[in-house]
Amino acid sequence: MKTLKRTLNINYKYRYKNIIKIGRTHTMDAVPLALGQEFSGYVSQLEHNIQKLEHSLDHLSELPIGGTVVGTGLNAPKTFDVIVCKKIAEFTGLPFKPAKNKFEGISTRDAIVSASGALKSTAVSLFHIANNIRFLASGPRCSIGEINLPANEPGSSMMPGKVNPTQAEALTMVCAQVIGNDVSINIRGMNGYLQLNTIMPMINR
Repeated sequence: MKTLKRTLNINYKYRYKNIIKIGRTHTMDAVPLALGQEFSGYVSQLEHNIQKLEHSLDHLSELPIGGTVVGTGLNAPKTFDVIVCKKIAEFTGLPFKPAKNKFEGISTRDAIVSASGALKSTAVSLFHIANNIRFLASGPRCSIGEINLPANEPGSSMMPGKVNPTQAEALTMVCAQVIGNDVSINIRGMNGYLQLNTIMPMINR
């Protein structure tokens, strides 16, 4: 994501800043803008989504280990949570730590729901960007054709010179899957009852 942001950033700041094109609203011609300005909107989308994803990591790093059955820590040694989280952090190289509130950590999956929401938001933005790219490249002779896509898989069974936006199409399929996963995770997240969320296997899948 950060690599994509850097690439788009270079394009809008240097390569495309002086290329003037028509802006469109409702898919109809509106007023002019620079291609670089159009791409700056994509960069801003990615920046906001990166922030959302990074913000979700802190809650995800909290483990309710040591809360035992309902979060009280019954029958667990006093420093069990600290010791185990430290071992897991050392083994994975990730900053896992004891949950601030083990009752919340055991009975809900809010951290995963929040992270999934950030992924969903990112998928929506990437879907939007991919759609715009293939729309601007459509044609090219009998449609918009404002940008040229690299001929990664040139030609088709009937049209040798045709260049399909296959990378953009592949991206939209991945985005659709992420958006669908988010709906499923939300439903599972709300199905925790009282002191335990019993739908964890599906969420963790």
